[in-house]
Parts: sequence; C-alpha cells; structure tokens
Amino acid sequence: MTTFRLNGLVVTPDAEPDTPLLWVIRDQPGLTGTKFGCGIGMCGVCTVHLGGKAIRSCITPLSAVAGADVVTIEGLDPANNHPLQRAWLSLQVPQCGYCQSGQIMQAADLLTRFPNPTDQDIDAVMAGNLCRCMTYPRIRAAIHLAAKTMKAKA
Repeated sequence: MTTFRLNGLVVTPDAEPDTPLLWVIRDQPGLTGTKFGCGIGMCGVCTVHLGGKAIRSCITPLSAVAGADVVTIEGLDPANNHPLQRAWLSLQVPQCGYCQSGQIMQAADLLTRFPNPTDQDIDAVMAGNLCRCMTYPRIRAAIHLAAKTMKAKA
C-alpha cells in the first residue's frame, strides 16, 4: 500500500504500485480536474505537482509518490483564488477548457522558478502543454498578469 499526501490529506489508495497516478487521483477521491489526454506524458493535460514540481500524472506510477506531497488543480487554491486562476478568468483564457488545469499547474511551477518570466521563459517551460484551441497568446498574457499580481503582493 502506497501512502502519500494529496492536496494536504494523507491518502492510502487501494491500487497497484504501477497504477498511473492520474487514475488514482481521478478514480478514488474523484478529483476530476486533472484530465486524461495522450497517456504518454506528451500533452500536459494531466499535469500535477509532486513536491512542488510539475509532473505528468499519466506516466507517473503510484509507487513514485510514496510519502510525497501531490497537489492537483483542486488543491492549488481550494477557493479558486490563485493569481493564475484569477488571471485565467480575467483574460478569458479557456476556450474549450480541457487543457486548462494542466496549463495552470505547469504555469504555477513556472512562476516558482521564474517569478518575473520573459516570453522566452514562458514559451520554454510551457512548450510541453498543448492547447488544441490555440489559446497560447492568452495563456502567455495570463502568466504575465499573474506574475505582476504575485509581485505586487510580495
């Protein structure tokens, strides 16, 4: 049995150690904000944080998170008040919305590493997160807006 913290709560899911973390997150506690996209870690839709770093949950086995902290979009800010979430809404980033939780989770990791990101920083870090609606210019603008908001709060 693998035990880890999911959005701050200790969980011991009933799953085999090689079960992809994505399915544990979605099927057991029912946190469906993390989506299934490609299943091979190439699209970024399933992005969550493991110990504060963005990972692809579709290719991460449950055994890899033993004793660790995992945060999903639901745990980023339970009140949906994270600067990225507010910026996403303010700039109307989502079109279909399917990829957006993965985009936001990747962007949150980006802002911890690059608090004042350039367009090049954003493009480099966000390159692995695909958006079939092509909202990349709005995603970039929202990341810049969130960075400014976070900088103003500091």
